[in-house]
Amino acid sequence: MDFEADRSDEAQALWLVRAFLSLPPDKRAEVIAFAEGLVRVHARPEDGREISPLPD
Repeated sequence: MDFEADRSDEAQALWLVRAFLSLPPDKRAEVIAFAEGLVRVHARPEDGREISPLPD
């Protein structure tokens, strides 16, 4: 990957982190719950077993 693409990726990541941190706590919790749900859906083990839910 070239230097400009790396800088662009880093800038976008920093923008996302700052946007997340600017959210009120209840909205941050919603974002985290949404991301955890995506992980559960897309990270199923190869043998087809369900991933156990995360503790609250």
